This record gives sequence, structure tokens and C-alpha cells, in this order.
Amino acid sequence: MNLDSPISFEASLKSLDTENWLDRKFYRPVGFRIAMLLRHTPITPNIVTIFSIFVGVGAGLLFYPQNTLINLIGIVLLIFANVLDCVDGQLARITGIKSKVGRILDGLCGEIWFLTFYIVLSLRLMNETHLGAWAFLIALLSAFSHFTQASVLDYYKTLHLHILKGGHNSEFETSKEILAKARSFSWKADPSYKLFLLMYYVYTLNQEKRTPQLQRYLARLRTKYPNGIPENEIAMFRAESLKMMPLLDAFTFNARSMILFISLLLNIEWLYFFCEIVVLNPLLLFAIRRHEKMLVRLDQ
Repeated sequence: MNLDSPISFEASLKSLDTENWLDRKFYRPVGFRIAMLLRHTPITPNIVTIFSIFVGVGAGLLFYPQNTLINLIGIVLLIFANVLDCVDGQLARITGIKSKVGRILDGLCGEIWFLTFYIVLSLRLMNETHLGAWAFLIALLSAFSHFTQASVLDYYKTLHLHILKGGHNSEFETSKEILAKARSFSWKADPSYKLFLLMYYVYTLNQEKRTPQLQRYLARLRTKYPNGIPENEIAMFRAESLKMMPLLDAFTFNARSMILFISLLLNIEWLYFFCEIVVLNPLLLFAIRRHEKMLVRLDQ
């Protein structure tokens, strides 16, 4: 890629279809400006990702004191960490520096942040209540809920981009493809990458098990259109999938972080856990059911 040629903001995104309002208006534009500044430097997308992990964890640690000013500093740091999380992907698309490890690292980034938040919130909850070890069990259930919700969100958005690209040259992979790739590496020569791929295999396999109708839909597309999905099929899918995006936005980092900020600033730590377990879990089941029904209509 010629880094001196003009690069548009849209070219730095996967697709505007999958970006929510706050990303389009704030995070992505700021991320684009930083990525443009970094494109001629030795700083790679993976370096940005790793740095964002440390910034996000640091923000989480500032959420422990029940001090509004310190918590506000943590909130600002977390917003900056999320900007950096946008920068790594935009920088990768601008420079063409992409890797499977980078995608996995990017996916782990938010999970590491939220692991810190769960520990901190559970400690705050213990300090404010008589729950004791139950606070950690609640946090564990909340973390599991988060992982499940984020996994499905990632799957649906990656699928959307996969179909838009005609079923080729996307980041969407089946568990069988990932497992075959993992088996091609040895524990002796490439232990870390093999481990990454096996983790990715389990992650993808869980996504597939939750979406049986989606798997049938994809199997039909692969059989019927081995050379690429035609434009009319893409247009029909896109029109239906876009209707799902406002619902899927409820599971994004932006939505979660708003609940987190309110919980911290009002000193009602249980609110975040309540929303994630009691509100978002039923909403996820509704979203999966609605998405599966959408694919039944498209398969007719």
C-alpha cells in the first residue's frame, strides 16, 4: 500500500454498517487522526493494541477507590484506551499490516479490561455490602455473560462483513478451517501460535453451536455460490442484517461502558452486574432468536 496516497476515513473502517453512532461520531474519527500520524512510524498495530491493554487495565485500577475525582480520571483513561483500540485496526487497514495474532490480540484487549473491572467492582461490592465471597461469584457470572454476549456480537458483525465481501477475503472462518490450520503447526516449532489457533477454534466452535440456522444458511451459500455470493443475495442479506444492528449495539463496549460509568459515579456497583446478568442475557437470547428467524426468511 502506498502510504503517501490520499486515504479516506471510510477506507480505515471495516464498514460503516457495523459501527454504532458513538464510534462513527467520536471514537473512529479520533482514531483515524492518530492512525494517520502513526502510519510513517515504526509503531505497528500490535504495539498499539498492547499499549491499549495497559492503559485500559490502569483505568480499571483507578475505579477501585470510591473517590469521584480518581474515578473520573479512570473514565478518561478508559475512553483513551478505547480510542487506541480503534487506532490499531484503522492503522492496520491504512498500512496493510495485518495478522491473525493481531486480530486475536484485539479481541482479547476488551476482555482483559473487563476482567480488571470485574475484580475491582466485586471488591467495591464487598466493601459496601455483606456479600463476602458471593460478590466474586456474581462477578464471575457477569464475566461469563459478557464473554458470551461479546462472542455472539463479534460473530454477527464479522458475518455481516463476510457476506458484504461476497464470501471471500474476509476474517470470517469456520471452526473446521481454524482447526485444520492449528494442526498444521507443531507444538515444538510454533507453540504460541498453535495455542492461539486452538483458543480461536474453541471460541468459533461455541459461536457456531449457538447459531444452527446461520450454519445452514452459510452451507447453502457455499454450495450454491462457490465462486462468490451474487449482488442480489448480498443486498437481501444486508437489508435484513442492518435491521439487527440497533439491537446488537446494546452489547457493544460503548453501551457497557455507559452503565459502568454510572455504576461507579453513583456508587451502585451492583447495577453493572444486574444489567449484564438480568437485562443483557435475556436480550441476547432474543437477539439470537431474531437473527435465526431472519436467516430462515432469507433461506426460503
